[in-house]
Amino acid sequence: MATERRISQQIRMVERVLHEYQQQRKIPLARFLTGFYKRNRQMGGNDRRTVSRLTYHYFRIGNAARQADISTRLAIAEFLCSEDSALVQLVLPALYPSVDKPMEEKLVLLEQQTDFRLEDVFPYQGQLSEGVDGSDFVKSLFVQPDLFIRLRPGHEAEVQKRLTEEGISYRVLGTSRLALPNGVALDRIRDLAGKYEVQDDSSQQTGTFFNAADGESWWDACAGAGGKSLLLLDSHPAINLLVSDVRTSILRNLDERFEAAGITKYRQKIIDLTKDTAVILGKEQFDGIILDAPCSGSGTWGRTPEMITSFDGDSIRQFAAVQRQAAEAVIKHLKPGKPLIYITCSVFSEENELAIAFLQSTGLVKLERAELLQGYRHRADSMFVARLIRR
Repeated sequence: MATERRISQQIRMVERVLHEYQQQRKIPLARFLTGFYKRNRQMGGNDRRTVSRLTYHYFRIGNAARQADISTRLAIAEFLCSEDSALVQLVLPALYPSVDKPMEEKLVLLEQQTDFRLEDVFPYQGQLSEGVDGSDFVKSLFVQPDLFIRLRPGHEAEVQKRLTEEGISYRVLGTSRLALPNGVALDRIRDLAGKYEVQDDSSQQTGTFFNAADGESWWDACAGAGGKSLLLLDSHPAINLLVSDVRTSILRNLDERFEAAGITKYRQKIIDLTKDTAVILGKEQFDGIILDAPCSGSGTWGRTPEMITSFDGDSIRQFAAVQRQAAEAVIKHLKPGKPLIYITCSVFSEENELAIAFLQSTGLVKLERAELLQGYRHRADSMFVARLIRR
């Protein structure tokens, strides 16, 4: 009886979370939950973790079983996304013995015994990029991606040693790439600051498209918090780098991140790529430009499943228009024969290969190579990257 009462309380709390979040859908769920718990300090740590898990799982099943009541939807989501759950045992007892089965078996059982249909989870199958397996991509949304870090040059052995000493498990993906369980509090480990960068594995792999050379002048045109810039500088510290973004606040975050990494040699400007860039840059030309273009973020929805149901499919075309405008703007500042690295964290063709086709049609650039990084196959984000050469 006590367990049943506790589960009922947790369900009611999730209902409250969902109701309040509905009023603030423009902020990430993670940030909303942080504020929610600050406003509800009476909640214990276990309840917070359970409510967070249930809320994230609720969003992971997207538009499936929309007509079911919240208890049933939560139980369906828990059954699919967890290996054990008292909520499933209480609400869907017939399914509970199979809660630890492989996902494929659980999907079959859900479709046989509930209103859940895999095809209802994600409404944009027809707009996926070529090379995306729609079924596998949707199934990846039910799994929390890993935490990936990049070890900074000269600190690889030290960081791995400290992780081992702290009892933190990790997988080695390359000489400087590690995968850790999501939620590991790395900032609590002393003496590691500035020796690693949190960066998704697919994001790290975009660095293979840079091919920069020391002494060159590069521009990270949508720098955000600076992840791609740091990746570039760690492999080519002697380049001359300009970072820009339209958001002042995020450039402050970049400054803090660069300071922690010990990087001081760079220029920074606020540049809106939808306006005349010559007003700020004049006729300045670069040996390479990184354009991590504003996009739907669909390749990261495993981390932000709240986007599955809140995303407006019509906005894909709006993102594509901004991407093309931004790309044309930066190409004007690219030296002939030099590369534009076009990147999105999207799985939609209109933001990826169709954008590249448009840029080639302008006659300004030619495609050297492009790749869809299928992060959904290994608990990472999915991204698209292309290297275009200025004619």
